[in-house]
Amino acid sequence: MAQVKITVRNNGPLRVDDPNSMVEVVDMDGNKYDLTGRVAFSLCRCGATANRPFCDGTHGKIGFQATDCAVKPTT
Repeated sequence: MAQVKITVRNNGPLRVDDPNSMVEVVDMDGNKYDLTGRVAFSLCRCGATANRPFCDGTHGKIGFQATDCAVKPTT
C-alpha cells in the first residue's frame, strides 16, 4: 500500500498525494470535505484562495512568499 506524501512547495501550497484515499480533511466543526475520487490535492498556505482550504493558484497572482519551508527540528 502506497503511503501518503505531503510536499511543501516553495512559495506555494502543501501538496498531498494520497493514492489510497485515506486522508480526511475536516473543518473546525468536524464536517468532512468531499475528496471522492481525489488521489492528490493541494492545501492553501497563502490564505487568499477562494476555495478554502484548497489551493486555487492565487498564491502566484499575489506574489506569496513563504517565510520558510520544511525545516529539521532542533534538539
